[in-house]
Amino acid sequence: MFMKHSLVAASSLGLVLMWNASATLASDADAEYPTKPLQFLVAAGAGGGTDNFARTVKPMLEEALDTNVTIINLPAASGALAHQRTASSSPDGHTLDFASSTFVTSLAAGQNPIGLDELTPVARMQSDVMTLIVDPEKYPDFESFLKHAKENPGEVIIGGTHAASPDRMAFLAFRDATGLDMNFIPYDQEGSVSANVMGGNIDGMFGEISSTLGYMESGEMMPILVFAEERLGNFPDIPTTVEHGWDLTDGNERGVFVNADTPPEIVSKIESSLKNVYDSDAYQEYEERVNLHYREGWLGSEAYRQKLEDNYELYKRLLEEN
Repeated sequence: MFMKHSLVAASSLGLVLMWNASATLASDADAEYPTKPLQFLVAAGAGGGTDNFARTVKPMLEEALDTNVTIINLPAASGALAHQRTASSSPDGHTLDFASSTFVTSLAAGQNPIGLDELTPVARMQSDVMTLIVDPEKYPDFESFLKHAKENPGEVIIGGTHAASPDRMAFLAFRDATGLDMNFIPYDQEGSVSANVMGGNIDGMFGEISSTLGYMESGEMMPILVFAEERLGNFPDIPTTVEHGWDLTDGNERGVFVNADTPPEIVSKIESSLKNVYDSDAYQEYEERVNLHYREGWLGSEAYRQKLEDNYELYKRLLEEN
């Protein structure tokens, strides 16, 4: 009996020691992170919204974590190369993947081989508002666009960056909700889409409010519909999807990912550091300056994962039906 109790006690003591050792190692990893400079892999080209996001966060996170950051743009294959490199990197939290909603739209389209089993979402920091953008000389307001689309089924053409982009998802969702008979043409670059709208070759495009500001100032293009519940403070004359009875509020989201095998303690530390960046006056001023402040951008790791999973199911359905 004594030997039996001794074995049980020894076994329990061993488990406690193992747990304590594991907790100590995890705590040490968290305390020492980062041990070398960080690398931001941007799943988009230079100068776009995701690139600007990464470059805005860079100096703030360098200060928060007392380290240096190198930014590498990897726009190829809708950013899939950035996801692949992150998934194959050392799972130590030193390689961060900055991506937009293209991550999940291309995943739904079967064009992105890297899923949420290989990447861990750390945080979402932006939820940009999607808009329908036109040449105001052709369509001075949404009612004129809607009237033309209804009276000319199959003739309205909307452009977008590629077949699995957030703007095409916006087009599919809009067509699905409104029942309008419209067509979509994919282009290789956003600049080509804009040029064809301004040149009168296509009727419009879907894009984020933050990406249209320069064109609005010059009068060359104008958003005539916003995917939102309420009208935007700086653009009170632009109607919303919801006021027309369409439950369409998705935009282009931007967030940060790491290798799925990264220790939870390190993921938590990066998440906490990004939340401090997000809450800072400097970051909030940046969001307001580029009109990213209309919707709450922040989602923590678990909430962001759930949102991505929900969006994946929605986009997969829209693609299968179209």
